[in-house]
Formats: sequence, C-alpha cells, structure tokens
Amino acid sequence: MKVWMSLDMEGVAGVVDWEQCRPGSGAAYALGCELLQDEVNAAIEGAIAGGATEIVLNDSHSRMANLDPRKIAGGAQYLSGRHKPRYMMQGLDESFDAAFFVGYHGSISGRPSTMSHTYNPEVFSGAKINGTYVGESGINALVADHYRVPIAFVSGDSVTWEETEPFAAGGVNVVTKTSITRASALNLHPTESCRLIREGAELALTRVAGGSVALPNIARPAVLDLEFQTADMAEVATWARDVERTDERGVRIEGDDLLSIFTSFVAVNYITRQAGGR
Repeated sequence: MKVWMSLDMEGVAGVVDWEQCRPGSGAAYALGCELLQDEVNAAIEGAIAGGATEIVLNDSHSRMANLDPRKIAGGAQYLSGRHKPRYMMQGLDESFDAAFFVGYHGSISGRPSTMSHTYNPEVFSGAKINGTYVGESGINALVADHYRVPIAFVSGDSVTWEETEPFAAGGVNVVTKTSITRASALNLHPTESCRLIREGAELALTRVAGGSVALPNIARPAVLDLEFQTADMAEVATWARDVERTDERGVRIEGDDLLSIFTSFVAVNYITRQAGGR
C-alpha cells in the first residue's frame, strides 16, 4: 500500500507561535522542527503498522525543508525544497492508496485556530469551494479528488478537522491541541500526541483497506473563489490562467478539471506574493 503525506507545522502539538515556524528563528524554530519530526515519524510508524509498503513525504511548510532527512523513520522518501509546481500537493498521483495531512491548521476565514491562515495570510482573506469557506485542506483536496486518492488521516487542532471532514469522510482525525485564540492553545503532551497519531495512522490504513474512506467528492464543475486583502492583489491574480475577477477584491477559478483549478491557484499564490510584499 502506497501512502503520500503532506506535512505542515502550525497544527503540531506545542507549536503556538510564528517564531517556532520560521526558518532562522534560532532555538524556537529548532524546537518546532523537532516536534514536527516526531509527529511525522509517528505517522510513518503507524502507516507501516497498517500495511504501508511505500511512503512519500511532501514537506509543505514555509521553505519546505523542515525535517532532518537522517532522522526520518521507515525509510520514507522526502520531497523538500521551494517552488514545487504543485506546492503542498507535490508528488501525489493516482498510484497512491491514501493521502495523509499531518500538522495541518485552520483557515484564515474560520473560527479561531492557532496561527490560522490560508496559504499566504498577507494576501488571502478567504477561499471558498462551491460556495463554502475552506482552508488549505479543502484547496488541497482538489488534487486528491483529481487523482482519486482518499484523504485518510488528518492531524491538527479541532478547527482543522471541522474544515477537512467534508473532504475526508471516513478518515481518521487526531486533535493535537484545542485552539483558544489565534495565538494560544491547550496542547496535548507531545508524547501523547505522537501516540495518538501512530494509532490513528494505522487505523486509517485499515479503513482504506476496508474501503470505508470516501474520496473528497467535489461537485463539478467546481468553483474556487478567492478573497484578497486588497484590490490590486485581485488584479494581479487575473494574470494567471483561467482566473476571472468577480468583484473589487475577489476572483474565481472554475471548471471540471480539478487539477487545472489547483494549478491556476498555485500560480495565483506565487504571483500575488509580490503584491503582498513577499
């Protein structure tokens, strides 16, 4: 059984501050990376116990090189580095049996979730798929659905699961912390979080093998609406393929091809970084 994992950082137990997530932030970032590595390894170990024979990790956070490759468990392959054509979903294709979202977080437009954002908090103020606000998990589900790969496992705070569950029916969720505000949370002890992730990952593959995890099942034609912080960001976004302006600070990407929608979104994400000061 082949398993693909996208790993983020803000949803990891004990990570509650941007300094823990930013490369170059010294001891705080080093601790964040260590906590992330432990949770990723727990997911790998659980997946292997559940029958995984091949595992690919896609580092999806910041500069996308947050793990020590020498310490990755189970001989998993590691996709790292910036400027990936499919960003958080790089490496996923139809050959995989299950997708895992590890260390994910809530959206910029939803209920308080620790360090919540939707790809770039300086640019996006909201995203909707078929009229419903989503976070990164929902946008990324476009790719999982295109390749017909179920999202079988998700870890992060409780808001993360609320936003991901519509795309991961039957999947396993591990709540690593309960967000209080965007800057605070009640965290599980890292050892307990890893234990639950290990058990959850194993259970997830048991469910996949039994056929009880549904595909994201996004209705076509799909509509991805994006809301921006400023009007000029919306204007820049229209430079990308198939992006249409809907209002002063909004654009839309629509079609039957979910991968094409996601690819245009990635282009928007990259080119609006300039307008957003990044």
